[in-house]
This record gives sequence, C-alpha cells and structure tokens, in this order.
Amino acid sequence: MQENLTPVKIVEELDKYIIGQYEAKKAVAIALRNRWRRMNAREEFKKEIIPNNILMIGATGVGKTEIARRLAQLAQAPFIKVEASKFTEVGYVGRDVESMVRDLVEQAVNLVKAEQKESVKAKALELANEAILDILIPPLSVHSPDSYSGGNSDKPSDSELNERTREKFREKLKNKEMEDRKIEVEVVVPSHQVQVVGPMGGMDGFDGLQDMLSGMIPKKKKTRKMTVAEAREYLAEEEAQKMIDMDNVTREAIERAGNSGIIFIDEIDKIAAGGQKGGGADVSREGVQRDLLPIVEGSSVNTKYGTIKTDHILFVAAGAFHVAKPSDLIPELQGRFPIRVELNALTKEDFVKILSQPRNALIKQYQALLESENVTVTFTDDAIGEIAEIAFQVNQQLENIGARRLHTIMSSLLNDILFEVPDLNRENVFDINAAFVREKVGKLAARKEISHYIL
Repeated sequence: MQENLTPVKIVEELDKYIIGQYEAKKAVAIALRNRWRRMNAREEFKKEIIPNNILMIGATGVGKTEIARRLAQLAQAPFIKVEASKFTEVGYVGRDVESMVRDLVEQAVNLVKAEQKESVKAKALELANEAILDILIPPLSVHSPDSYSGGNSDKPSDSELNERTREKFREKLKNKEMEDRKIEVEVVVPSHQVQVVGPMGGMDGFDGLQDMLSGMIPKKKKTRKMTVAEAREYLAEEEAQKMIDMDNVTREAIERAGNSGIIFIDEIDKIAAGGQKGGGADVSREGVQRDLLPIVEGSSVNTKYGTIKTDHILFVAAGAFHVAKPSDLIPELQGRFPIRVELNALTKEDFVKILSQPRNALIKQYQALLESENVTVTFTDDAIGEIAEIAFQVNQQLENIGARRLHTIMSSLLNDILFEVPDLNRENVFDINAAFVREKVGKLAARKEISHYIL
C-alpha cells in the first residue's frame, strides 16, 4: 500500500464514486491505513496488531458494497464479496465458510499473475512477433546446403537473402502492417476438467486434487487459422505464461492475501436468529456463525496454493438488520466486529448528487451509451430533481431499495429513446426536462398498483 494513501485522501477518493456515508468511509479509511501502520510497526508488534473488523448496518442500495469494493481497488488488494446466507454448517450440503478464504487466495493469485504478466509484456510481444516471423518466413538451417554461396562472394547466400527478407517482415510486424493476414498457428486444446466430488456432494477443498488429475491428462495440440493480430495476442499470452515463476506468484499471493486481503460478508443479518430462539433454521444459522468465528478470529486454512493464516485479513460485514439486530449474532462473533457503522437512508438531495456527481454517475453512463450512436442527451437541473423526487417517493411508498431505484426509473424514462434511436432520421439531440420525466414516469409512480411492478 502506498505511504501517501492517508485516511483523508482515501475518503476523497471514495467521494468520487460514493455520495455521503462519511462515517462509513472514515471507518474503512482508518482500517486501511492501519494496514500500512502495522506493516511499518516494530517487529515484535507486527503479529500482535489485529485488524478492527467492521460491521456496516444499513438498508440495501445505500453504498455498503460499493464502499468495500472501491476501497479494495484503491489499495490494490485482493478482495472478494460473499453472501453469508449461501453458506451452510459443516456436515450439510453446500459451501463451507473456508471456501471464502480459498476464493480470496485465488483472487490474489490472479492479481499477482496479472501484475507479473504486465511486467514482461514487452518481452512477450517481442517473442510473439519472432514466432509469427518464423511461421511467415522460416529461418534456414545453418547446415542447409542452400545456405552457402558456393564461393561466389558477389552473389549473396540463401541464408543472407533469408535474413534480409525476415528483417523486412520483422519491420512490417513491428509497424502492424500485416494485422489481417491469415496464418496457421499451433494451439493447445484445453483438456476436459476432471470433476472430483467430495463428501456430501460438495467440491470445496478438492480443487488441488482436481487440478492434479486434470494436469495428468496429456495436452492436445491442433493447428488453427487466425489473423496476425489474433496470433500475436495468443502467442504473447503463451510467452508471458512461460516467463512467470508460479512459485513466486504463489508465495506473493498468499502473503498479500494474508496481510492485505479484504473479505466482504454481505447479508450477515440473514444468519442471525432474529430473536426467535428455537430449532430448525435457527440451529443452522448459528452453526454458520460458529463456523465463521475461527476464520474471523484467525486460523490456518488449506488451499491448493498452500496454507494461509487469516489473522490479518480485514473482514467487512454488512446487513440491513430489518428483522434481526446485531445483538442477535452470537456474542463471540459480535466481539470480532468492534467497529459498527450505521449508514444513512438516502434523501432526495442524495439522489440528485448520485445522478450527476460521481465519475460513474448514472446519467453519465446513459450519455456514454448513446454517444456510441452519435446521440447527445442532456438533462436539465429540474429533470434531475424530478427523477430524484420520484425515486425518493417510490422508495417511501414501496420497498426502500436505495439508489437501485434510480436504475429502474432511468430505464423506464429512456426506454423509448434507446429503442428508437438507431432508426430515427432526425437531429440526434435529446433534451430531457421535468415535463418529459413526469410524462414518462410520473404517472406510473402515481399509480401504486402498477408502480410496484414497473418501478
């Protein structure tokens, strides 16, 4: 993690994509900075400092997942999102909680591998071009009888002519002058995966065995026709793969996942008892919590890349807690999420900002989509205000789904334009004002019996 990534700067970066929720941003920014502080602390304290896991409480669509996802991108850290309700207690059919750690390591391996491929990209492209050159103009063998000029010094040898031709083609490849030319390339045909089914029908924990058995099957090769551009991409990938030391990748990935990995556990309220103590589903929910506890506390998990310790992985849990309360979680698990942040419900003013201010604002997304059709769409301030007002009112009347309501309203608003634009013979400029918004979605919002299904 970069030294200059201070909590204030982290919040500033998150502000570019997420509106409001300052307390949640502040909490995750401190947690991320504490990572850097631990790595630079005195040696005897490095292992003692444990992360302060975070519990986010808030309705759907207020930014819980987005905050965690953007934080991981900012830190360039391995990140996975899991849903607590998808896990089952050990002994039942389904995914066990350790699978989230295995998925995190897999993500870390892909991250490190991508970084190393990028570092050897130039060399891999150079080797790919040479391989293509060998296909186009095969080099003459040194011992070939045609490679000598027979003592005539005025006449260039076949090997010299061959090398001159190769040099011309090498320059053409470098300048990408032959991109559409078809060549034949020998490619590896992916072997069929050997399916290994573990106890109770599950497959978690058997990935290593599955890979080993699949690796024992001989790889088949076949010749395929492709353009020079496609061949360069394929061969560069093959060459980059050869240059990567997978042992180093594995070591770095496990170290990075263990020290800077982030696991976002969504819907944690779904495994809380909800105040109804009893048998059946409640027993299973509590079982998942008890299985989750050692992972969050810190334990060793076996993966196909090696053993990883979870002591310093940052866990961010989130839930709406409409029915259950955080206190309905087992006490031991509550204690492992000491930082609790309540995210605010979104107001009309928040919707106005969400529509227009973030870098990936919804209005900017639709404008970019229609720009590809040479169509310009503009929204007046009163139109944005009207969309925000309708979103807020519908959330109040129906289920509150936060900012996701804006997606349904924008889709209903622009559906006709998106459908008709490619075939319209008219000026390619659309000005969206408040009257247009009221005409398209205002009436739907007013009719509660159909707004439930449409908006």
